[in-house]
Amino acid sequence: MAKCDICGKSVTFGIRVSHSHRRTNRAWKPNVMRVKAVVNGSPKRIYACTRCLRSGKVTRAI
Repeated sequence: MAKCDICGKSVTFGIRVSHSHRRTNRAWKPNVMRVKAVVNGSPKRIYACTRCLRSGKVTRAI
């Protein structure tokens, strides 16, 4: 499960192109971490991308 519970960032699909220009499918996965955060005043385990963690959108629970 590669989806951020805060911003909704998820897997993006595209095409890998080799040197000989053969095209195959590929996926870009977001850097998602399972963290203990404060949600509605109580600590809860959520999946959050590192962008949300770094920007301060997630309040970490101790």
